[in-house]
This record gives sequence, C-alpha cells and structure tokens, in this order.
Amino acid sequence: MADKQSHLNGAYYGPSIPPPTRTYHRPGRGSGCGCGCCLLRCLLNIIITAVVIIGLAVLIFWLLFRPNRVKFHVTNVQLTEFNLTTNNTLNYNLVLNMTVRNPNRRIGIYYDRIEARAYYEDQRFSNQRLTPFYQGHKNTSFLNPVFVGEQFVRLGAAETSKFNQERAQGLYSIDVKLYLRIRFKLGRIKTGRFKPRISCDLKVPFNSAAAFETTRCGLDF
Repeated sequence: MADKQSHLNGAYYGPSIPPPTRTYHRPGRGSGCGCGCCLLRCLLNIIITAVVIIGLAVLIFWLLFRPNRVKFHVTNVQLTEFNLTTNNTLNYNLVLNMTVRNPNRRIGIYYDRIEARAYYEDQRFSNQRLTPFYQGHKNTSFLNPVFVGEQFVRLGAAETSKFNQERAQGLYSIDVKLYLRIRFKLGRIKTGRFKPRISCDLKVPFNSAAAFETTRCGLDF
C-alpha cells in the first residue's frame, strides 16, 4: 500500500506523449507554378492538336487526290523579226506554241488570268493577255502567245555586244514568262486563287535558221 502511494505522489501516470509534428509552408515554393504554367500547357496542347489535325488533313488530301505538278512546254517558235536600231528600239515578231499538261485524275484547273511577257536581257519588250479557260482532268491544253511590235529597251554596252553576237549566230536568248491566276477544282470544291509564275528560258533561232528544241518551263519563285 505504501509502494502504490509513493508512485502516485511521484506523479507517474504512464508513458510520455511526444509533441505534435509541426509542418511549415513557405509561399512561392510549392510543387506547381500557378496559372502561368497552366496557360502555357493549354497553349502547347492547342498547338500540338492543330499540327496533328493539319497533318492528317494534308495526308488525307494527298491520298485522295495524289496531286502532280502541271507541266508547261514550248514546242515551237517562229521569230521573223528581231532588230535593234541605233536608238535602242527593238522591232520584233515572235510566235510561240505551248502545251499545258494537267496529269491529275481528280483535279481540274481554272485559269482565270494568263498574261504572257517576253524579255530580252531582263528587259521586257512585249506582253499579251491570253483567253482564260478551264482545264479538265488528265488534259493537254494549247497556248499561242504572239508578240508583234516595237519597244524601247535599255541595253548597255555588254548587252548590245551580246545582241550583235547572237544576231551573227542566228540564235537569240529570249525569256517568256506566264503570270497566272488560277483556282483548283477538287470534286465540287473550288479553292481560292493562286498566282504562280512560269518561266521559259528559250534559245530561239531566227527565221527558222535552225531547228527549235522543245523546252520545258519551270516555276519562277
């Protein structure tokens, strides 16, 4: 009885209870970065989704239509006059035969505007507006630009010397360019307008002095 009383007087009530653990939170050092990160992630997801959708659309378009490049050729030329006077006036008479081949099976082309321009040494000496037309699938069309007249051209000494050399050879370096405004027809869908330029670098014999070689034209950027 005395032993029990001594324990009570010594204030022994069982094992001690550890103090509660305290946690501290410092503002600005959390696991997230706030609204800025959310906005950035959102924007990145939108960009990735847009790129995927556009890529799929392009792939589906290619699989359905298999587009091929339209081919332009100059098949024949007639140059019956190409004379440069002492005051740099160029008298000319140039006729071209051209073919335009659309190799696509499901794509038609509206040529809403066709302007042909003729150049000598980067100097334009003539232009002609051709008749608009529609070109169907897997079709070959024909163009016949005709350049007749006279025009003042700015030729320096080097260009004039080259002109005299080519006149002696009977073979002239003439560039013809087509400035187009076209639309594509894909089934019942018509696209917006495009404005490509086609460039034809020609070696033109004077007055059929030599045979003309069919020349393929290229896209002019």
